[in-house]
Amino acid sequence: MRFLRPLSLLPLTAALVLAGCGGGSEDAPPARGTIMSALADAQLNPDQSWPIPAAQIDAGTSASGVQALTGAATCDVHIAYVLYMTRDPKGEAATASTAVFVPSGTNAACTGSRPVVLYAHGTTTEKAFNMADIANNQEGSLTAAMFAAQGYIVVAPNYLGYDLSSLSYHPYLNAEAQAVDMVDGLRAAKSYLTASGLGTPSAQLFVTGYSEGGHVAMATQKVLERDYASEFTVTAAAPMSGPYNLTKFVGQIMASPDYCASVGSTDPNCAVNVGATLFTPLLLTSWQKAYGIYGSASDVYQAAYAGFMETLLPSNSSVDDLVAAGKLPADPTARLLFGTGGMINESFRTAALANASSGLMGAAATNTLLGWKPQNHMAMCYSSADPTVYGYNTTDAQADFYSRGVTVPALNLRGDLATIQTQFGAATAQLAGAFQQTYSLSVPQNQGKEHSNAAPFCAAFVRGYFANFAQ
Repeated sequence: MRFLRPLSLLPLTAALVLAGCGGGSEDAPPARGTIMSALADAQLNPDQSWPIPAAQIDAGTSASGVQALTGAATCDVHIAYVLYMTRDPKGEAATASTAVFVPSGTNAACTGSRPVVLYAHGTTTEKAFNMADIANNQEGSLTAAMFAAQGYIVVAPNYLGYDLSSLSYHPYLNAEAQAVDMVDGLRAAKSYLTASGLGTPSAQLFVTGYSEGGHVAMATQKVLERDYASEFTVTAAAPMSGPYNLTKFVGQIMASPDYCASVGSTDPNCAVNVGATLFTPLLLTSWQKAYGIYGSASDVYQAAYAGFMETLLPSNSSVDDLVAAGKLPADPTARLLFGTGGMINESFRTAALANASSGLMGAAATNTLLGWKPQNHMAMCYSSADPTVYGYNTTDAQADFYSRGVTVPALNLRGDLATIQTQFGAATAQLAGAFQQTYSLSVPQNQGKEHSNAAPFCAAFVRGYFANFAQ
């Protein structure tokens, strides 16, 4: 859905620098959450009528076919873009940016103090990814329509390593580092709203995100409750389709050739998830920077990729262009991780599996989100047929929480509809039924796209769940 023309890169010299929001010296970098620059509305696009009218949002959701899920817009929407100071996984100062979507209008749901949704986005290989650029960012436009146009202020960080971030890589699935980034984005956004008067955030805080963002959302709830309870209170959280059990997930992928042999499959990638050749380099670079999980790139990558893979992603080139240039394996499902033409050395794979407490598997254990107890409301959403982030990530987390005395409901969009109605009610059963009817698994192309197809349906479920607590 398209609301705006594309944003150009935003040079700091053209940005509105907000004074009095922090500072520092050579020995003391600006405090976490310090606003470095900010732009809003006409500064982002002088040709757009501001705020974006609800009718324009409706035209976008109607054209993209998601209005049955988002509903008609209740509010107009302002957009702000904030560059802020945070810390990288080593604790060094770095900048990152966030989109801020703010409802506006005469409806009571659009005025006064508004609840905040802290939203974590999914995996992307695009270096220029910017949630505020809703003309070109499908996840950003969906988030604006799903939450901001219904009365929530949305804070949607772009993460370290993307957009204008000063960090040269992305700390992919580094739970603690990404939670710090999210907290600092929230701090900066709330400071900006206070200084600018663009909107008034209430004390209510909802946390959600999809895919990588599901992992980030869960990590952020954990860290907020553990370290920032005096500053923020999580009203409710709803991670969606995230890789929470990284020990099992990474272990399965590394073991896939052995597993395939044990079940008689001749496909060496039979248990590798869809998208693995994109996710794995992001993951290896992230954990190498944080923990030092290997000696050199040639220890990990096959010769065709060892010379550049550590710095390839995120990239300013498209995946198609990278494949055409021989930078990524030529496989439409992005699963060619091992074997002839693949990406990863057999020696690295076997060594990783032999060392459960160090290297790759030690890092996976560090960033697995089991073994903690949510203090506030939580629900989850996923598909048991997801070929990208396997469903056991959700059910394993759910079982772990239950073992600690916390019942976390989890909507399986591929679940039995009668069971869903009993657990969640008729509206949620209708939502799951619509998903199953729209994306029948008898159609092969739907099977490969299950992860992305489920995203807007999970977001609709999450908004309904948050409505139980929103004031």
